[in-house]
Amino acid sequence: MCLIAVAWQSHPDYPLIVLANRDEFHARPAAPAQFWEESPAVLAGRDLSAGGTWLGVTRQGRFAALTNVREPGMAQGERSRGLIVSAYLQGNDSPEAYVAQVTAEGQAYSGFNLLACDGDSLWWTSNRGAGPRRLDPGVYMLSNHLLDTPWPKVELLRAGLLAQLPHPAPEALLALLQDEREAADIDLPDTGIGLVMERMLSAPFIRSTHYGTRASTVLLAGHARIRFVEQGHGPDGPLARSEFAFDRLPVA
Repeated sequence: MCLIAVAWQSHPDYPLIVLANRDEFHARPAAPAQFWEESPAVLAGRDLSAGGTWLGVTRQGRFAALTNVREPGMAQGERSRGLIVSAYLQGNDSPEAYVAQVTAEGQAYSGFNLLACDGDSLWWTSNRGAGPRRLDPGVYMLSNHLLDTPWPKVELLRAGLLAQLPHPAPEALLALLQDEREAADIDLPDTGIGLVMERMLSAPFIRSTHYGTRASTVLLAGHARIRFVEQGHGPDGPLARSEFAFDRLPVA
């Protein structure tokens, strides 16, 4: 997952609003969002290489999502980062306890950012920066650096979400995620991948033959009902779209 916008306790009907693009190599196998057979309360896509996920929600409103930290040339961690999200969704730990545990074990993973929510609190942590941190009500952004790092695509999506926030509609929010405008060279970050790659990765929606945006997700988590929309993408255009709407269950 490479771009996430979160509006936390900023809308009267939807305490949690999430917009997210997952960017990945097209050859890496993945399953679209669905309720998991072994964990029927969990709604998430699945990385078929390592078994974890990049973003998901449960019927009780438990939510987690992860982005990688861009670190060219760094050795891979011994554990898959996607397992961080799946373990939280399938578990019962509070967000506070879970992010503390993951932060303590951070050396086992390549660089990551994690968002974890139980409906009452939202937490962020990273194994590449200060954390964990409980987030106050507001709009927060993540890409492939630390929380609210003002990369061009981050600020572009933030502005779009703020404009749509009074009346959030899935179609309009998905349109924000499918923006292919690249940043001007003068505004690009220097993350060690070269100018051509910086340009390509600077758009909210990335399109190329081998690597790009694989899924765009909108989550509207209301007090009583949750709506989840995922649009799949391939190198040649849109793939399957999945939509779910279900009543929020009380926490056991």
